[in-house]
Amino acid sequence: MSLPAAIATRRLSAGDPEAFQTLRADRTFLLIQSLFALALLGAPLAFGAVQTWCWAVLVVMAVLMLVLWAVASTRQKRIDLAWSPLFVPAGLFLALAVFQLLIGHTADSASTRNGLLKLIAVLIFFFLAVQFSASATPESWQLRGLVVAGYTFGISLFGVVQYFTAPAQLYWSVTPRRQGWVFGPYVNHNHYAGLMEMLIPLSAGYALSYEGPLKPLLIFALLTPVASVLLSGSRGGMLALLLEGVLLIAIVLSKGRQERRQLMATAVTSAILIAVLAFLWLDPGGLTKRLQTTFESSQTLGSRKQVSLDSLRMVGDHLWLGTGLGSFEYVYPKYQSFPTDVVWDHAHDDYVEALGETGLVGGLLIVLAVAVGFRLAFRNLGDRLRHRLGWIQLGAALSCCSLLLHSFLDFNLHIPANAAWFAVCAAVATSAPQRGCDCASRRH
Repeated sequence: MSLPAAIATRRLSAGDPEAFQTLRADRTFLLIQSLFALALLGAPLAFGAVQTWCWAVLVVMAVLMLVLWAVASTRQKRIDLAWSPLFVPAGLFLALAVFQLLIGHTADSASTRNGLLKLIAVLIFFFLAVQFSASATPESWQLRGLVVAGYTFGISLFGVVQYFTAPAQLYWSVTPRRQGWVFGPYVNHNHYAGLMEMLIPLSAGYALSYEGPLKPLLIFALLTPVASVLLSGSRGGMLALLLEGVLLIAIVLSKGRQERRQLMATAVTSAILIAVLAFLWLDPGGLTKRLQTTFESSQTLGSRKQVSLDSLRMVGDHLWLGTGLGSFEYVYPKYQSFPTDVVWDHAHDDYVEALGETGLVGGLLIVLAVAVGFRLAFRNLGDRLRHRLGWIQLGAALSCCSLLLHSFLDFNLHIPANAAWFAVCAAVATSAPQRGCDCASRRH
């Protein structure tokens, strides 16, 4: 039991009603964090929460957590609100989607309503993650890092085993109705790679921040997730991993403490090389050829490029406010310039799709959010990396960078589970640490 809760319990025995309300609020906050972890860890396991029932449950859980947070704050008779500059562009983007729906400025109101619900859920995850990050203690950061590292290893090991035993099925029993390249719990291997792109840097940040006998084991545990992304065959995932590795090594060499720069850079480089060797050892042969074509043109990449060009014509016809959030699948057939039996429900480019659906107004808000996010995530990086929390925040920042790069080639931000994880990574990367948090942690 925490100290505040223990104090509240002693006061409660004396009949103090204020202590009773404090204890109830503490228990409510604990319930919120439990639900938060359940939703965040469970959503990827449910096929990325892409099915209607699953993302609807995610929305309900997000709203419930927000209501409980408000109730707990009321019981404490104060609201300890942690502020993030990203609340401004996020709130304006939400207002834009609401405005589109209210005035009927959408090609498909049902799709816009569903898109709005998903957006609300993601923003609630971001809001709550900011609150949790601002109030977290060094011990809670370490516990969360350990949970994420274990979860990353577990889900990647599951993906590798399933790949070699039932490559066309999910959980060895579910055959997707739409043909695709499944991997792990995801129907689309690119979306599995998108999840790993976020989890791997988070786990790496925790491993680099950890000082203890388990550190070599934590670094070694990263080999399975990295090898699983290579086995998934996702070109975007491979490019994102390359970006993460290059950025991490460059930051370690330039910002890390002098006496540890070479050692940490060598450890990161060695881990990447061993993961690649593990992939080559596990690869049955076909994926190596796919890896060789990562930077080459292909029919699939050509189709995606044409879809993006077609979508830009959509932007030209709906310049300022777009066609309505979530309406791409309904509108795109009118602009499609090539014959195909494939239903393009997304543009395979999150930026172009966002421009088409929300116009220049939405595009400017996205640019503003990315610019502010980068500034917050990489500010005072040298000083922050002297403490444990700084390494975890760096991992979260690299997670955001990799998914933003992958978003030029796919639609990971339209996968509810991945979008929720991205929101949490953005919150962790940009949040200001609690006062005294760094002082309580051991320095590198």
